Amino acid sequence: MQYVITGSLGHTAKPITEGLVKAGHTVTVITSKPDNAAAIEALGAKAAVGSVEDGEFVKQAFAGADAVYLMIPPKWGVTDWRGYQNIVADNYVDAIKANDIRFAVMLSSIGAHKGQGTGPVDGLYDLEQKLKTVAGLNVKVLRPSYFMENLLSMVGMIKGAGIVGSNFGADKIVLVHTSDIATVGLQELLNLDFTGIRVQYVASDERTGQEIASALGEAVGKPDLPWVVFSDEQSQQGMLQVGMNDEMARLYTEMGHSIADGSMQADYFANRPTLGKVKLEDFARNDFAPAYQG
Repeated sequence: MQYVITGSLGHTAKPITEGLVKAGHTVTVITSKPDNAAAIEALGAKAAVGSVEDGEFVKQAFAGADAVYLMIPPKWGVTDWRGYQNIVADNYVDAIKANDIRFAVMLSSIGAHKGQGTGPVDGLYDLEQKLKTVAGLNVKVLRPSYFMENLLSMVGMIKGAGIVGSNFGADKIVLVHTSDIATVGLQELLNLDFTGIRVQYVASDERTGQEIASALGEAVGKPDLPWVVFSDEQSQQGMLQVGMNDEMARLYTEMGHSIADGSMQADYFANRPTLGKVKLEDFARNDFAPAYQG
């Protein structure tokens, strides 16, 4: 089989590529960075260097593929995030149609059932809807929850203020480790036994904000670390102070608000999956503590 993987050497794309190559398949990995080409080839895959914002490049890169792994890469400098997401989404859809590809696994997100009010996730709703319009395409939509790796951004808050927190966290936050996403994505791409449009939630753990603070604190020698629930305004100002632009700070504040009011996670709890292997304490010990000490 021939596969095309978007996401370069990212947290999910790299292990998925490794697994497909190990299974004897031909894999092309799209990357925007020429410097990544050698590392991709070292995995046994082919590197396609170019931008997913370039429709003709995407069509060429998808040529000959039996299945594709779709993700919209982050682009932190944009001032119209949903517009950027839709440019990439349209390029993916056009390339799938042009190359008559019949299988796709899409990295979406918890909250993508809404379409509005979930900040950076809203454009993933758009891609889900666009894929539904492609005749003959079978899609497995993966909707992972809040990445544990996002908690790494709180290292500075602990060192500077002795707290962690956000504008959510009073109730349970559904967490996922990216290795658990990669495990599910790889299995779906190897099996290709889905038809139509199917949604699968992916999660590793479910914890309150204070439980997260306690686990992170224990791992870094601060067992009494508190989780503080900020107002939306405090959260947005905090993101602006660490250099996030107005658009992204607004969107991530909106996403946090939708976690806090329960709407972002509602469909997840109605369709709860089996949890993955990596628990919060594993992340705190193996990922967070080294980053804190580094």
